Amino acid sequence: MPRYTVHIRDEWLAVPCRDPTYTIQWLGYEALKRYTKNKPDNGGIDAVKDIRFVARRCQGQGLLDGDDTIEDVLEDNDFVEIVHKQHVLSSLQNLFLDGNSLTSTDLVNLGRGLYKIKVIIYLRFSLVIRYIYISFFFSPFWVVYGITTGFGKFARTVIPVHKLKELQENLVRSHSAGVGNPLSPERTRMLLALRINVLAKGYSGISLETLHRMIQAFNASCLSFVPEKGTVGASGDLAPLSHLALGLMGEGKMWSPKSGWADAKYVLEAHGLKPISLKPKEGLALINGTQMITSLGAEAVERAQAIARQADIIAAITLEVLKGTSKAFDSESHRFCDRVQDAYTMRCCPQVHGIVNDTIDFTQKIINTEINSATDNPMVFAERGETISGGNFHGEYPAKALDFLAIGVHELAAISERRIERLCNPSLSELPAFLVNEGGLNSGFMIAHCTAASLVSENKVLCHPSSVDSLSTSAATEDHVSMGGWAARKALRVVEHVEQVLAIELLAACQGIEFLRPLRTTTPLEKVYDLVRSVVKPWIKDRFMSPDIEAVHRLLLDQKVWNVAQPYIEKYNMELLPESRPISPTAFSLDPPASPRKRIRLE
Repeated sequence: MPRYTVHIRDEWLAVPCRDPTYTIQWLGYEALKRYTKNKPDNGGIDAVKDIRFVARRCQGQGLLDGDDTIEDVLEDNDFVEIVHKQHVLSSLQNLFLDGNSLTSTDLVNLGRGLYKIKVIIYLRFSLVIRYIYISFFFSPFWVVYGITTGFGKFARTVIPVHKLKELQENLVRSHSAGVGNPLSPERTRMLLALRINVLAKGYSGISLETLHRMIQAFNASCLSFVPEKGTVGASGDLAPLSHLALGLMGEGKMWSPKSGWADAKYVLEAHGLKPISLKPKEGLALINGTQMITSLGAEAVERAQAIARQADIIAAITLEVLKGTSKAFDSESHRFCDRVQDAYTMRCCPQVHGIVNDTIDFTQKIINTEINSATDNPMVFAERGETISGGNFHGEYPAKALDFLAIGVHELAAISERRIERLCNPSLSELPAFLVNEGGLNSGFMIAHCTAASLVSENKVLCHPSSVDSLSTSAATEDHVSMGGWAARKALRVVEHVEQVLAIELLAACQGIEFLRPLRTTTPLEKVYDLVRSVVKPWIKDRFMSPDIEAVHRLLLDQKVWNVAQPYIEKYNMELLPESRPISPTAFSLDPPASPRKRIRLE
């Protein structure tokens, strides 16, 4: 009988399913019933049948339609999270877009559904002026690329005025040629939000009416079917952005929490929305740009930043369990220390983790610039009376940065996997083999380490830069491209693997602590240990391990490890180190000087 692991609040529940044709809604209610049954106060839930909830995969955060059958959208042993819909909706606020100040953090939060969108009022006037300027080109005497001509190789083909609307619609339809799985609702929301932000700058010649309808669709979470594959990253992300526009036109498929997947025109109708009716230039304005690369890149860099700072904390716990020395991190290293050198995986953490953080900072700067850049073609400069066909749609900047990000952040997993080896190897750790008693009968963390090794190996291949490739397209008109879409998708996959490897190290390090009791580590690291133990029990004998890894992975995704330790890091910065010296990644594994507690580290 298939079983599914469901996360509700801070608990994980195994829910068997005897009939795979049951729906996701059934799975949610069944999990809620089990949750309330285990709680003396019903878990604070009065009536399960009245609960409105959102279900999403733990892996990748993809939202699940309640009417879908389990067999269609889940695999045996999949992990699902249930979130109270009222909790999701109650936190909605307005985020005002001006085309200049959106950040990667804002964009990720928009993807998560934490905000609705509004456009700053003064931009509306700017948009109207620019669109009036575009209207002057509705004349056979003007020849302007994409407005009165065809596209790419057909740039010299002049289109009659009465067919300009059809020209824009045909452009969107023909360019909707992507393949593969659709982007998750969260990532589609990011893509749509970013396109709105860029159009709001006013250099695309789009009408206020069209922009308004896009904002309405975003705020209602009416999200087009956007396949993840098909962009070469110049002239922009044409295929995915065309799919995005196609749904807004009322064609193709669309998803919303209210309707699930259905024909786009019916989804829009169910929310009282009208499809976009394209005016001259608007089809081109909707599909030209680097928003697919940049929106996925924003998620990659935000997740990389979160896991990088938590990697420091995890490494500190491992250092403690392996009785390493912190002298390597001191300016007077080894002056009074009989343990001169630890292995590089412990001693060189500041150097390896440090360059990762610098790489993330570099990438984030480029992504934030790209988020607020006009990437259309041609660009409309009404105040100068010009339209300019330039190259802002080329994705080389974010593509190169995201290839660099993947290479940089991969090292967190590479060094973590070696620390896992040291924890599991009794000749290196002075702990039981594979961190379990009755070895042989129990295998402990043997295969968890193999999983970490496999993910690191995959990352080595994924770190090959896609942006070094270019294939000429559009009859040699677009003869150099960035391949940035693949760079962004690879970077995201690398970051996810890094998160999973560090989740395994955190599990292993906390298991190592069990064998060193009654000794205690420092207060912040004990807090992290307690956090882990709130979702995963100690490893007494072999059991199903994947739920443990996923539970700790979830802690890292939610940045709970960082939130537990961060106040102590700030305190130790002030109490232990001079203002001119920032704290090293593992320096907070030291106790305050006056603390009488025993520590695990024995020097």
